Amino acid sequence: MSDWLIVALGVVAGVLLLWVVLIGLLWIQQRRTGSTVDWRAMMRLVPDVIRLVKRLATDPTVPRGTRWWLLALLGYLLMPFDLVPDFIPVLGFADDAVVVAIVLRFAIRHAGIDAIRRHWPGTPDGLASVLTLAGLPSTPPPN
Repeated sequence: MSDWLIVALGVVAGVLLLWVVLIGLLWIQQRRTGSTVDWRAMMRLVPDVIRLVKRLATDPTVPRGTRWWLLALLGYLLMPFDLVPDFIPVLGFADDAVVVAIVLRFAIRHAGIDAIRRHWPGTPDGLASVLTLAGLPSTPPPN
């Protein structure tokens, strides 16, 4: 076998392993918070998430680095293909959810939860689902 093929197979195996680990971490986080994530319902939230990301990315009060990450996420979500195709059961949707969760956690840490709530275009239940997916409490902490 040629060297370039071995390297290519190693890279593909590494990316797949990384995605499996990230999906496992998402599952562990879901179990830790005691909430369930309905993957099909999460996929129905994609239009709201795309609008949220677009609004955050164009908000000048959000830090510039965060806006760049959000624009990259928007591009990833709008691409017609994924690292794991959506027709693969569970994993096809889960890879998008993992990417959204990682970038939204980053955005929330840098822009603040108030910016997320202010720009959320969907229902309160949808926002609670997205915050749960990102591993954050879906309700504000008591004062």
